[in-house]
Amino acid sequence: MSALLRVENLRTYFHTRSGIVRAVDDISFSVGEGETLGIVGESGSGKSVACYSLLRLIPQPPGRIESGEARFGDCDLLHCREEKLRAIRGNRISMIFQDPMSSLNPYLRIGEQVIEPLLIHKLASPNDAFDLGVAALREVGIQDAAKRMRSFPHEFSGGMRQRVMIAMALITKPELLLADEPTTALDVTVQAQILELIRRLQQEHGTAVIFVTHDIGVVSGFCDRVLVMYAGRVLESGPTAELFYEPKHPYNQALQRSIPALHERGAELHTIPGAPPDVTQPIRGCPFAPRCEFAEEKCITSEIALKEVTTGHATACLRVQLGEIDLTPAAVAGE
Repeated sequence: MSALLRVENLRTYFHTRSGIVRAVDDISFSVGEGETLGIVGESGSGKSVACYSLLRLIPQPPGRIESGEARFGDCDLLHCREEKLRAIRGNRISMIFQDPMSSLNPYLRIGEQVIEPLLIHKLASPNDAFDLGVAALREVGIQDAAKRMRSFPHEFSGGMRQRVMIAMALITKPELLLADEPTTALDVTVQAQILELIRRLQQEHGTAVIFVTHDIGVVSGFCDRVLVMYAGRVLESGPTAELFYEPKHPYNQALQRSIPALHERGAELHTIPGAPPDVTQPIRGCPFAPRCEFAEEKCITSEIALKEVTTGHATACLRVQLGEIDLTPAAVAGE
C-alpha cells in the first residue's frame, strides 16, 4: 500500500512562561490510501496536537513546529506556502474537531457553515451546494435536514452539533480525514452510524482516516493500525490485532488492563500508578519508566528509540527490544 501521508520526525513545542512544553517530541508515521490509523493515549499525550500540526492549526505563538516534514503527495504540509495549504485544507484533507461548541460559529446558520467548504473551494454552485448540504446532514442522522439548514448552532444539542461537524468534514469527500474524537458526544447507536458512514466513504473514495480517540473498543473494531502515544512520543505502533493480543510495551499493556469491560469479574480494577511526566523537562530515557513495573536503571539512563521487533510492529521498550520480557497475556498469566 502506497503512503498517502508520510510524517517524519515531527516536533511541536509550546514556548510558555513556565518553560518549553514538548507536546509532540519526534514522532514518525505514515497512512496509506483507504487505511485507518488509530492514535490512542491518555489526555496530554500529544494526539490532537499532532493532527493540528499537520494542517498548521497550532496557535503561533506560543506553539511552534520545531522540525519534521509531512509529505502529502508532492507537498510538504509543514513548509509549503500558505496559499497551497489553504487549497488542501478543508478540501483534500478535512478535520473533525473534538469540541463542536467552539468549532461552530454561533452567528451563522448551520447550512452556511456546512456548505462553506464547497463554496470556498468552488466545488459546487450555491444551489447545488445547498442540496449537497441537506444530503450531508441526512447522512449523519439529522432529521428534517432542509429545515435544520436554517437553524443556528444554539438550537442543536451537543450530539447534533457534533454530527454537523462530521457532515462539514465529509462533504468534500476528502482524501484524508483527521478525526479528533469524533464520536465522544454521541450515544452508542449514533456512534455506530457515524463509524459506518466513515467506513463507507473509505470504500467508495479510498479515503484515509487518522482516528484519535480514548475509546480502545472503537480502535479495536475500526482501525487497521494503531499508534500508542505517551508524553509526546510514540511508544508502540503496529497492526491493531497484534497491538491487542501481542503488546510490546508496558504502557500499552497497562492501558488494556485498565479497561473496565476487560477485567475479571470481582477482581480489583487495575490502575496505572503515578502521573505522566513533566514535558517541560527533557526526558532522556523512557518517559513511562517511573510508572513501569518492569523498569530498570537502563530504561531511565539510555536513549530510547522506536524499533521494529516483528514485521510492522515497533516498540520503544528497551527490555522488549532486548528480549528480556514478554508482555503477551499468556506469558503474563504464567508468571
